[in-house]
Amino acid sequence: MKNVLFVASEAVPFIKTGGLADVVGSLPANFDKRYFDVRVMMPKYNCMYQKYKDMLEYVTNFYMPYNGQNVYVGIFKTQWDGVTYYFIDNEYYFSGESAYTTDTKWDLERFIFFSRAALSAMPLINFRPDIIHCHDWQTAMIPVYIHDSFQAGDFFRGIKTVLTIHNLKFQGTWDVETIQQFSGLSDYYFAPDKLEAYKDANVLKGGLVYADAITTVSSTYAEEIKTEFYGEKLDGLLRAREHDLRGIVNGIDYGTYNPETDPFLEHKYNAKNFRKEKIKNKRALQKQLGLYRSDNAFMIGIVSRLTGQKGLDLVSYVMDELCNDDIQLVVLGTGEEQYENMFRHYDWKYNDKVRANIYYSEELSHKIYGSCDAFLMPSLFEPCGLSQLMSLRYGTVPIVRETGGLKDTVEPYNEFEGRGTGFSFTNYNAHEMLGAIHYAHNVYVNHRREWNKIIDRDMAADFSWAVSARQYQDMYDWLRP
Repeated sequence: MKNVLFVASEAVPFIKTGGLADVVGSLPANFDKRYFDVRVMMPKYNCMYQKYKDMLEYVTNFYMPYNGQNVYVGIFKTQWDGVTYYFIDNEYYFSGESAYTTDTKWDLERFIFFSRAALSAMPLINFRPDIIHCHDWQTAMIPVYIHDSFQAGDFFRGIKTVLTIHNLKFQGTWDVETIQQFSGLSDYYFAPDKLEAYKDANVLKGGLVYADAITTVSSTYAEEIKTEFYGEKLDGLLRAREHDLRGIVNGIDYGTYNPETDPFLEHKYNAKNFRKEKIKNKRALQKQLGLYRSDNAFMIGIVSRLTGQKGLDLVSYVMDELCNDDIQLVVLGTGEEQYENMFRHYDWKYNDKVRANIYYSEELSHKIYGSCDAFLMPSLFEPCGLSQLMSLRYGTVPIVRETGGLKDTVEPYNEFEGRGTGFSFTNYNAHEMLGAIHYAHNVYVNHRREWNKIIDRDMAADFSWAVSARQYQDMYDWLRP
């Protein structure tokens, strides 16, 4: 039996701000329990819903030296979906209104505390991990600490560490003096081959130097981050560690995202009856949103954070050309003001064709996946991406740029070989994107039989968490102490 402890700043259902929470909350339950005991440790946030806080059972507490003081650390635990979750309690650090703040220095102090407290708590929970699996910069100090002060005791000797990069853009950087004060590490660690980077201290870099293995959330992204364009100034280090770096695509919960049982869909459907049933959802969504009613209109969905990373400047550039065709565009999300206002403008200009829903709604997101003909993701970069996996599951054909996880999960349509699960374009170029949309539209209108075969392949694809878990199991076996 191999013991694995995930340490992370968020996990569903307890707290979620992004895809990291889905990974940490969904993956552990999918490991083969005959060979792996996988548990999770995270902060006990005051902003968690009360029903989750009420589930927690007190384990113990202790005091730990941190930042020049003796600081309280409480440990709580609960079970969820057959997995044990541990929670590190400290009201000073975790009583805010959200998991993260806009104050980077404060977040660094909080999460360096969490990393140290998580390690200090491990000998007290009656669970010694063979592998500690850390996620993003918030826990990247753990491999450094394991190499440093925690080597003294027998408990930590031989424990391996894995660090997963969910998005390389976020690294936890501040001046050396401050990070040194928070971490308590000696000058030795603040050299260019360790935590120091471009005159500052970089927490993620420290984790990447000292972790026994590094993963990221798709094979293509693992290759991309070794290049200057995607590497966020850490590409040299990632090239140096390429033999310890691998990409494993995230999954989605096939119970939650299931068009046959989805409570948000008026008309449920499956791979056998989608030809007859899915169109009814499209009609219902056209009626709900006040779009012109037509079975033949090519309805494209976008569910996204409205930010530059998501390729929305490309969409902006060709909106008028798009709207000259028999196309409908349904947008859901919030983000940067320029993109929110851009979609509002085109909603006003092409009122029966474009609908800008500038908010977030779980219900409407499911309706978009279950009603649209195609789903657009023209991202500049995309470590993994989950929306394209959901659209595949619902038989809503993805149109994507070939980057990161989008390239790994969407096979471009090949009309000559009768293969492919979507449409893609290579260069970050608005008219290349428009070409991919026109190609998809043409197949939809003029080759409906081929279009339906693409949907057959989409709905047969398997991007469930069980597939991801098998790949992580292989990596843990490769790391065997």
